[in-house]
Amino acid sequence: MSYQAEYIWIDGTNPSPLLRSKTKIVETGKEPGIWGFDGSSTNQAEGNNSDCVLRPVFTCPDPLREPGDILVMCEVLHTDFTPHPTNTRAACVEVAEKFASLEPWFGIEQEYTFFQDGRPLGWPEHGYPAPQGPYYCGVGGDKMPGREIVERHTAACLKAGLSIEGTNAEVMMGQWEFQIGILPPPLIGDQLWVARWLLFRIAEDFGVWATLEPKPILGDWNGAGAHTNFSVKPMREEGGWDVIIAACEALGNKVDEHVTNYGVGIEQRLTGAHETAHYTKFSYGTSDRGASIRIPWQVALDKKGYIEDRRPNANMDPYVVSRLITDTCCSVLL
Repeated sequence: MSYQAEYIWIDGTNPSPLLRSKTKIVETGKEPGIWGFDGSSTNQAEGNNSDCVLRPVFTCPDPLREPGDILVMCEVLHTDFTPHPTNTRAACVEVAEKFASLEPWFGIEQEYTFFQDGRPLGWPEHGYPAPQGPYYCGVGGDKMPGREIVERHTAACLKAGLSIEGTNAEVMMGQWEFQIGILPPPLIGDQLWVARWLLFRIAEDFGVWATLEPKPILGDWNGAGAHTNFSVKPMREEGGWDVIIAACEALGNKVDEHVTNYGVGIEQRLTGAHETAHYTKFSYGTSDRGASIRIPWQVALDKKGYIEDRRPNANMDPYVVSRLITDTCCSVLL
């Protein structure tokens, strides 16, 4: 007897890496183990030395196949088992281990946009749909294209055992969101990448493309982000307010480093309009969706809790973002 293991990894495509996957048939009772692939076909090696190594870092049930089949999230290594330059997880692990005593937690709000026939799903062939307004958390078949894909994706994440927290329609027609968390690094990255893979794979069955482009339609339309909620143990305890403010101030001291690593095309999305702060400016405030960092009103009331970094793009790498936020905020606490 055997089972199917779908090996998933992040490739070396620039400027935005793609997810790749392939199936391995594994004898029942055996672990999936390391595997390899042709890096010259994924922008990760030259043809004269093309072998790269896949090392499993996270597994879960495959909700799209038979019972016993699994999904295998992998990191990419050289054949000497050192991290490949495209392996952003390795650096995330180092930072997570360094600050483990502070117990960093993340929740990521992944926005995305469905496309079909070269335009957002549900949009007319010529012109534009009705202006933004009725779509956010809306109900109605003529306004909410893609719901059947969202429902299947949510069910798949639950069957896979992922920490999915919810879903909702977003501000632009054809745009949706799911949330993954609350998880520590690097697990937040592992699960978000698997959830993305499930989204892309399920959309295939509907002849639809789910894109993480941060500004899929230029003009007076909302972009797509990945708002990142963060806390450490001292922020969640009594007296956490001072720690929350210290974390916000620390993020304000490293604006350029964060913004340049928060996803390709960030200057198109962070314009200062459409519920964003301008990418060249930094601010934080309670309930302020036009700030770089939003402090939820309940957190301000309780004087403890978490903060929301609203700057990351939908196409951000969660390993990179969770590493940067952890390192920047925790460095001022230890």
